[in-house]
Amino acid sequence: MMKITSSIVQDEFIGLDAKVVKSSNPDLVGIAGKIINETRNTFTILQNGDQKVVVKDTSVFGFVMPDGTVVEIDGEVVMGRP
Repeated sequence: MMKITSSIVQDEFIGLDAKVVKSSNPDLVGIAGKIINETRNTFTILQNGDQKVVVKDTSVFGFVMPDGTVVEIDGEVVMGRP
């Protein structure tokens, strides 16, 4: 896993592939797909044609960055910024 830097946290997440790797809601763990929208508190992930809205501050996400690197970021770190 790559070290998280402030530049990664400020990157655009829309269009990235993401997966919920941990969550306080076990029903959300494993949701994976492309991020199609971001609000202050949520990511909307397109999974098999369905849109799943995931609250950021209760989940940890695995993102595939444009260079292919996979990083895990706690959703609390990216709260309040689209």
